[in-house]
Amino acid sequence: MLEIHVVRKDNRHLYQEYFDPYFRWRHEIYVKQRKWMALDRPDGREIDQFDTEDAVYLFAIDNGQLIGGMRALPTLAPTLMSDIFPYLNIRGPIRRSDVYELSRIFVIPERRGEHAGPRVEMLLLTAIMEYGISVGLTGFTIVLESWWLPRFERCGWKAHPLGLPQMIDGMSVLAVLVDCDDTTWKSLCSQIGLTRPTLTWRGLAGINRLALPEISIPAPSTAPPAQ
Repeated sequence: MLEIHVVRKDNRHLYQEYFDPYFRWRHEIYVKQRKWMALDRPDGREIDQFDTEDAVYLFAIDNGQLIGGMRALPTLAPTLMSDIFPYLNIRGPIRRSDVYELSRIFVIPERRGEHAGPRVEMLLLTAIMEYGISVGLTGFTIVLESWWLPRFERCGWKAHPLGLPQMIDGMSVLAVLVDCDDTTWKSLCSQIGLTRPTLTWRGLAGINRLALPEISIPAPSTAPPAQ
């Protein structure tokens, strides 16, 4: 069964077996496949200076196998935008307790696309919105390649560019601020047929979370189309 797990410093000890495959998949996808050679490491793991205690991870786990993930960083701590790409935001890096930075979003190759069953990517995008609402966030910053923008628009994410695209290593890259709100979350839930929250908060019973809004979204109809 596919589940999206919240992994923070409070419960990281429960997910130690998943961190090695998580970092190895990052190396496979970002270094070997996408040729981000500046991230290469001889041990075959893609780990950077932002994989700290402050980092929050979402792990997509299906029958004990890690099949996708993403990372969220508080913008009050060092981030990609503040330390590596500050020039992408014309007003300077955002540093707010209610905004986190997202990075390292991936799904393993064999679980991408509709043919692989429920879209893991869409489930991750829905889950991080649920996480943000649950802990009181209002937005996410992201440094991304420009081709992500139409994908975000199609799925209902409201992404606001923070500056003009820049060419970096042959890629068009820009910084955006994405709204984190109930409307976006419910829209995402509707698109993939979710009628309840999806996150698994294993070992985080003591974390102060806000009550999620009611989801009154009908499940997708299985009736045949009218002739």
